[in-house]
Amino acid sequence: MKTALVSGAAGFIGSHLCEALLSRDFQVIGVDNFLTGNKNNLNQLNGNQNFRCITHDVIKPLPDDPGADKIDMIFHLASPASPNHHSKLSYHALPMETMLVNSLGVINMLDVAVKYQARFLFSSSSEIYGDPLEHPQKETYRGNTSTTGPRSVYDEAKRFGETITAYYNRDKGVDTRIVRIFNTFGPRMQKTDQRMIVNFIRQALTDEPITIYGDGTQTRSLCYVDDLVEGLLSYIFADNLSGTVINLGSNEEYTVMEYARKIKEITQSKSTIEITEPLPEDDPAKRKPDITLSKQLIGWEPKTSFAEGLKKMVEDVKKNP
Repeated sequence: MKTALVSGAAGFIGSHLCEALLSRDFQVIGVDNFLTGNKNNLNQLNGNQNFRCITHDVIKPLPDDPGADKIDMIFHLASPASPNHHSKLSYHALPMETMLVNSLGVINMLDVAVKYQARFLFSSSSEIYGDPLEHPQKETYRGNTSTTGPRSVYDEAKRFGETITAYYNRDKGVDTRIVRIFNTFGPRMQKTDQRMIVNFIRQALTDEPITIYGDGTQTRSLCYVDDLVEGLLSYIFADNLSGTVINLGSNEEYTVMEYARKIKEITQSKSTIEITEPLPEDDPAKRKPDITLSKQLIGWEPKTSFAEGLKKMVEDVKKNP
């Protein structure tokens, strides 16, 4: 039986990943300090003899005995949520934690990979592309970011995390993979995180005004979480990809206004759609991955349409308001 270590195990993506690994007969060691992770996300794993969760902050070295003689792969997903200017759980509320978990946290997890000769996957972000001048964004694009703007504590932390990961690959021989995750949605998203999709669904279900920042013409591509997890697993399971970087995300692109209208239609809401505030500083005007490389290297592309995923997401919000 192989063993995987997942930092950020109680997070939105991390909890789905733990579940998928266990379904593939892995022993899973989850690590989370529950700063933004939700213990309830792990409820479905309670009692599973192949799952163990350690309460630990990965900016500090992992205990010498993490609970396994051998660790085959490490997924470093721990980090506060991607930028949201109104969330109490975002990088705005936790700027130093965000920077440290994507720097010291990366080093500590990579040191575990060195110790156990494990494969290592760093969950980077589409945010490293900033407000892109290239569309869609390919892995070769170096980005258009600010080192001092309000989003920089997340954007630049993820960029530095990639730099550290690449260093360990070149100089210490660690089998590393960097995945740039684009906007993802699905059950277990933090309802208090106030990301666009959660806000719109919550507002639509209560017939409140659906509030849009900017003029609604900015675009996003939302990937359903099950598809993303399949991409993460396909990537780390594949041989001969050490040192590579890939995008994972949906190429089904809509404007923010179109998302609001689709959610209103599916929920049969009486909500109005209102533009309430200007677009936050450095907020990307367009966001869509070029996933040609992921198709070529691991044969991956999303299978779940936005409409199909949205129905599942709406049911989750109804059950867990």
